[in-house]
Amino acid sequence: MTAEWTNSVPGLLLRLDRDSPVPLRSQLEQALRQRIQSGRLAAGDLLPPSRRLAADLGVSRGLVVDCYAQLTAEGYLAGHVGSATRVAIDATPLPSPEPEHALALAAGPQIEFRPGVPDLSSFPRRDWLWALGEACRTSPKADLTYGDPRGSAALRQVLASYLRRVRGAAVDPDRMVICAGFAQGLGLILRALAAEGACRVAVEEPGPTYREIVAGRASIEAVPVPVDERGINVDALASTGAAAVVVTPAHQASTGVVMAPERRHALLAWARRRDAIVIEDDYDSEFRYDREPIGTLQGLAPDRVALLGSVSKSLAPGLRLGWIVCPPQLAGPLAHGKRHDDRGCPALDQLALAALLESGRLDRHLRRMRTAYAGRREALIHALRAHAPSTRISGLAAGFHAVASLPEHADEQTVISTARARSIGLHGMSAYRFDGATKPPQLVLGFGNLTEGAIERGIAAIADLLH
Repeated sequence: MTAEWTNSVPGLLLRLDRDSPVPLRSQLEQALRQRIQSGRLAAGDLLPPSRRLAADLGVSRGLVVDCYAQLTAEGYLAGHVGSATRVAIDATPLPSPEPEHALALAAGPQIEFRPGVPDLSSFPRRDWLWALGEACRTSPKADLTYGDPRGSAALRQVLASYLRRVRGAAVDPDRMVICAGFAQGLGLILRALAAEGACRVAVEEPGPTYREIVAGRASIEAVPVPVDERGINVDALASTGAAAVVVTPAHQASTGVVMAPERRHALLAWARRRDAIVIEDDYDSEFRYDREPIGTLQGLAPDRVALLGSVSKSLAPGLRLGWIVCPPQLAGPLAHGKRHDDRGCPALDQLALAALLESGRLDRHLRRMRTAYAGRREALIHALRAHAPSTRISGLAAGFHAVASLPEHADEQTVISTARARSIGLHGMSAYRFDGATKPPQLVLGFGNLTEGAIERGIAAIADLLH
């Protein structure tokens, strides 16, 4: 894609050697010719006006005019009096022809059931632009410095009120840290735990791929703990000797089960006995369908639970904004770790999120998306009933992914590769298992970033693979 420059023209880095016997005009022609031939200047790229380039290089304008005329005659440049001069050809070498099937695979599936991706086309661009404008208009200059490593005081105040109201959390703004999404938040917590001597952290099995973040810490071992239809097995957790556990109680990723009340209480009792920390990933709790929203574990035991959340599912992953509601003993170490990592998240983005929350625009967006995702959930259910009625589906109480159980004799990877050949992207439960086991064969079907029509077409295209 060619850059479009407005209101001004780009500079052009060129150097002329006045000690060389080669005339300056020849040097300039050759330099521009080489940049076009190498692809550093592509077709459509704008060149500086002759007067500007002459001033930058310290040569006469006539020399530049003659140079442009010569390269125009050779076909490298295009332009006429009164208009800008642009590169006329793209002289970069053409890639070798590829087989049609290779090009199709490189482009990716036409219908992609990728879990964990929200509807990116519904990002509230107008509201976000408004919020950024408010942040620019109202923020004092003090907000634009490095500031508090915990994040904007305004955002922490508004976010604390929001989490108390919507998620039943027990939040003190002074014990919050704004971070660059869940991955950084988890990394900060792991670093603080390792500094206190923790060497084992339990993760759900099957569970989110963030177990790799745990395993990536040289001093910490990730220990899998099985999940059943009622949530994490607390008895199995107790035998691990772990100093912390990462859980997704409201809508387990990836099975979609909701942690039962007795498991929630047992988990918190384990944390108190063990003097351990529960790391709660509250990743898609905004979107529930079959029941009333379930409050956070953190609200039951704020001294034992570190609550992690982000806008990756509610708005978009690319914003890279999240938060940690810290237990008292971790508040200081996490703030110190955040300062060490990056001196804090972007100030204007934090203030924009605060404006979005305080104005009620985020609530309005979430209401709209709940309706949209509920429609796509129903579309998935109806498509499976129509095209693969024997397929058992679960995990639909919340979020925007579900689990489809394949027949016992099915090979999960064969189903996925065959579907991909039909340009349908599928994802297996084996990717969420610690050992990569493919039994029982299951698919994790994300429907957040698909239209209802695409869901129906996608399921129809793979119906024979589900039987």
